Amino acid sequence: MDIDVIFKIAAIGLIVTILCQILKKSDRDDIATIVSLAGLVIVLTVVLDMVVDLFDSVRNMFDLF
Repeated sequence: MDIDVIFKIAAIGLIVTILCQILKKSDRDDIATIVSLAGLVIVLTVVLDMVVDLFDSVRNMFDLF
């Protein structure tokens, strides 16, 4: 596992947190919620790609399918 993926996820988390705090201070709670959900979707797609790669490598290791 590359350390770059962890840094990418942490950077996305920091950016989303800062944006949400700025939006909440300016009374834009609805947009802050949308930004946090968008950040969650982005991180989940990154993690999902990693899980797919894991299952592919396990399948190749044990010659399944």
